[in-house]
Amino acid sequence: MSQSIPFTDLNFKLAVVQELMYNQELLPKFDLGQYAAGKGFTYDGGSVEAVPEALAYFAELEVPVELAEKITEIEMDGGNEIYLEIAPNWDGEDSLFDVDEFADVAHFPHLKSMTLLYTGKDEVLETLRARGIEADWV
Repeated sequence: MSQSIPFTDLNFKLAVVQELMYNQELLPKFDLGQYAAGKGFTYDGGSVEAVPEALAYFAELEVPVELAEKITEIEMDGGNEIYLEIAPNWDGEDSLFDVDEFADVAHFPHLKSMTLLYTGKDEVLETLRARGIEADWV
């Protein structure tokens, strides 16, 4: 059985899963509508809030450690599919998906570039750049 990457920051994990699930298609795609129907819950599709069941799905999702080498860039954008599957009407205007902790970068030796949702914390860019990662805000 494969080991999973032990993420410390859920929002960093979501950015990685966006790349693996929706961009590279290496993980089965999550579809909120199908998931809700299968699990028997409803959600407000007009809400900018995260659907708790969707967030829980991604928190529990195991990302095999062998996929870490596939991550060379991470591009966080308010229009990323993963964010719209978690919070269908999210407008990117709040800090819902901001990454607070970057220790998870250590799991991705080939990560060379990150575009981040704007937090206004310039020390974040400095920390990533010090690790040899090109980093900037969206």
